[in-house]
Amino acid sequence: MLDGIQGRGMLVIACGALAHEITSLRRANRWDALDVRCLPAELHNRPERIPLAVRELIHAARERYQSIFVAYGDCGTGGMLDKMLREEGVERIPGAHCYEFFATAPVFEALAAAEVGSFYLTDFLLRHFDRLVIRGLGLDRHPELFPTYFAHYRKLVYLSQSADPGAVEQARAIAARMGWRFEYRPTGYGALETTLVAAVQGVAQGLAGALQAAHGVPPSAGVPPSAGAPRLSGATGVHDVPRPDGGLRADSAPRADRMLRPGEAREKAVTWLR
Repeated sequence: MLDGIQGRGMLVIACGALAHEITSLRRANRWDALDVRCLPAELHNRPERIPLAVRELIHAARERYQSIFVAYGDCGTGGMLDKMLREEGVERIPGAHCYEFFATAPVFEALAAAEVGSFYLTDFLLRHFDRLVIRGLGLDRHPELFPTYFAHYRKLVYLSQSADPGAVEQARAIAARMGWRFEYRPTGYGALETTLVAAVQGVAQGLAGALQAAHGVPPSAGVPPSAGAPRLSGATGVHDVPRPDGGLRADSAPRADRMLRPGEAREKAVTWLR
């Protein structure tokens, strides 16, 4: 490591529900110096625990990275996540939740205005609907709670990140099961992609400036490749698959420069935290 340059590129602290998409972007854009740490998606059932869990990861990683970025929406923390991140000087992706940044804010606002009583699915939530929604809310044991939880929902909106006709039919079947109207919106990665690209570019520019200063190179002259700058490029993506403990781990996924299809590569690429 060069004097004055601390740590490697960037750490993304992410909700486990975004692991597939983030590491697919990591692979497609060849972001070698970007690491990902995923917290369990089940934290959404106890959102008050999210700020502390994220803070602990920030403190554990701060000395080892040039930059830390948080891939969470507010996610039901009532502003407490943003309060903590201001204290730590760390940025997050803008938006209240993943539905908003996948759809983009203007599209999500229009969807919400059209039907306030909408239940939103992403690819992740579709894959794990029974585990996270039915069993996670105890509805398998207490079906009498269905009206309590869902009395005000009228429509299911499937915001898909991947091209999979079978997934659309699976989402449609969930809507029929719940007695809701159905709407399908293919979104791709939306603001998740544009925000991560901007964050990585910012880290790359910071590293270039630090290397210029370390080599005594004027800012306009640039740094030769031999200077040894970490290259923010390449890796593999992930699928969410069962871990031995019953949770999820992340395995590799196809490139994100096209709509994704299930059942492609299998190579571990991110770190899961329990």
